[in-house]
Amino acid sequence: MHDEQVTHDRIIESFDGRVKRRSDRRAFFTAAIGAAAVGGAFAFADPALAQTSLNDNDVLNFALNLEYLEAQFYLYAVNGSGLPANLTANGAGTTAGGTVTGGAKVDFSGDPLVGAYAREIAADEQAHVAFLRTALGSNAVAMPNINIDGSASGAFTAAARAAGVVGSSDTFNPYSSPNNFLLGAFIFEDVGVTAYKGAAPLLSSKIFLEAAAGILAVEAYHAAIVRTTLYSKGISALVDATEKISNARDTLDGNPTLDAVRGIGPDDDQGIAPSGSGTTLTANLAPLNSNGLAYSRTTGQVLNIVYLNAGTATMGGFFPNGVNGNIKSTT
Repeated sequence: MHDEQVTHDRIIESFDGRVKRRSDRRAFFTAAIGAAAVGGAFAFADPALAQTSLNDNDVLNFALNLEYLEAQFYLYAVNGSGLPANLTANGAGTTAGGTVTGGAKVDFSGDPLVGAYAREIAADEQAHVAFLRTALGSNAVAMPNINIDGSASGAFTAAARAAGVVGSSDTFNPYSSPNNFLLGAFIFEDVGVTAYKGAAPLLSSKIFLEAAAGILAVEAYHAAIVRTTLYSKGISALVDATEKISNARDTLDGNPTLDAVRGIGPDDDQGIAPSGSGTTLTANLAPLNSNGLAYSRTTGQVLNIVYLNAGTATMGGFFPNGVNGNIKSTT
């Protein structure tokens, strides 16, 4: 019990340095909100909303690309194999799905609880793919080429190196352990939540909007499972890794104008480091703004992250040849 307390105290000490940053962040939000209110309006700058030529099929196909990626990662992690071919071809059945580079079965025997979570999430993501394909019918795009490789040349390693989670010559393999699997999942899950929230205003059909809200809720449950499990392990290296990944995603998705009502802001990503200590220790399992709202990302911002490119791009990272459909550029 004494050893556990010592470990806990050390972890808390390592987090205390982040308290000021978290307080400054909230102060910034409060000041910015007040300034906007005095001006009489919030900024509603959003490049994605300007894409008036997009229709609901375009938005759902954009979401389908992301679901292909998540489903393949989780299915390989739990089964050692991915989606069946009938769930990767285009809806018309005229184009086969793309290739999957990498993917491997994780040995969850040392952490069966994480294995149980992984199996549930994998089933959910496959269901999302099947649902979106059914909703789109013959308009569903085929799965693009996907890179979920855990080797030195894989997208996960590129992401981890860019974030500083591993060294510039080191490898990050999300399939090598349950803990690494959780970090791999962390890379995706928060992005999925912000992607669905940001895309919601682009949908004109209330039926599709309600369905998208249902998927968003499930993705938020997934993100909470991943964040809570990482936090509960009490391992400072894992918490530090989430902060580094969060900072990297903030760098990739740019510096959008603050809008606290819609949940848009320049600091729209957070790791799981808590604030305070002792009786004031406060977890950060739900990454929210000052109004308690989840963040939104435009389609371009989402692509910046999955392409691992902060500039103008149409491919890269986890989608080496880009996504399929009419929404494929970061601009």
